[in-house]
Amino acid sequence: MGEGWGVRKWWVAGGVAVGAGLSFVMLLVVGVYVVAGNLVNGVGGAGKTLAKGAVPAAYQDLVQKWGNLCPAINPALLAAQLYQESGFNPRAQSPAAAQGIAQFIPGTWATHGIDGDGDGDRDVWDPNDAIPSAASYDCTLAKYVKDVPGDATKNMLAAYNAGAYAVIKYGGVPPYKETQNYVRVITDLETSFAAPVGRVDPSRQAAGAIHYAQKKLGTPYLWGGNGTADQGGRFDCSGLTKAAYESVGIELPRVANDQYNAGPHPSREELLPGDLVFFSDDLTDSRAIRHVGIYVGGGYMIDAPRPGAVIRFDPVDTPDYFGATRVTEDGAKALPSAV
Repeated sequence: MGEGWGVRKWWVAGGVAVGAGLSFVMLLVVGVYVVAGNLVNGVGGAGKTLAKGAVPAAYQDLVQKWGNLCPAINPALLAAQLYQESGFNPRAQSPAAAQGIAQFIPGTWATHGIDGDGDGDRDVWDPNDAIPSAASYDCTLAKYVKDVPGDATKNMLAAYNAGAYAVIKYGGVPPYKETQNYVRVITDLETSFAAPVGRVDPSRQAAGAIHYAQKKLGTPYLWGGNGTADQGGRFDCSGLTKAAYESVGIELPRVANDQYNAGPHPSREELLPGDLVFFSDDLTDSRAIRHVGIYVGGGYMIDAPRPGAVIRFDPVDTPDYFGATRVTEDGAKALPSAV
């Protein structure tokens, strides 16, 4: 996102910078990460309430309510589907004439659009109609393909993308690259929209990403910086996090508010080194995130703060702290901008 701190206040004295803070935090990282690496227990499969801010506040209640319409769907799955369809943009329109937040084509909307808010009309551009219609259509498709072999959720999603006939004809997800990718992206992203249940395992690559970021301490900030030679090896905030995880084989999208959906979301108390930490002026909407750093333990992160500053250690516990993501390879691959 090329984000900087903007008008964010400074919550730490200048002494917590590259010099004295370096040895302290490096020791902290080593100690905490050894502990983190020994943790077990993954994300539970139940408890599909929405993660904090994962869905814009205007749509949170709609997705939570209609995501429980039938057993074939859940709020996190519906959120992932809407994110993949439009990025939660109610004015989205594709070259194939798919319209609105749920990307209905006119013929499908004419048959399956519902008056979700009961105001007497069915408006494909109104999320109050389109989100309930997406959930209703999912449930209808699930019934159409209930006798098809294989994973029922994947078959339902494939039917949303390619039509129920194609799923029935091929006895499962059809061999269309677009449809197969659509199903994979949404099922992988589902975890990032669900509130975590239990402890979330740390990423194996987290230590390597931290090591990469540590080597960049003291590097001047550059808006839009990706660390390339022509940019003098400089970064902005999301450029740094992207490059750090790219160094260990995980490809993240470029902007911070998409990086938020690259894995599950540990709570503040569950933060481990390597987690991405995010900041926003709107704590209800992940699409408003404007800054990201890499958590190193002890309440600190490495980040590229703003123009005129250098990559350094900064505190996490500030009023604009939004939340965190534990980057996973599958989660990162699921993101639309990474496929």
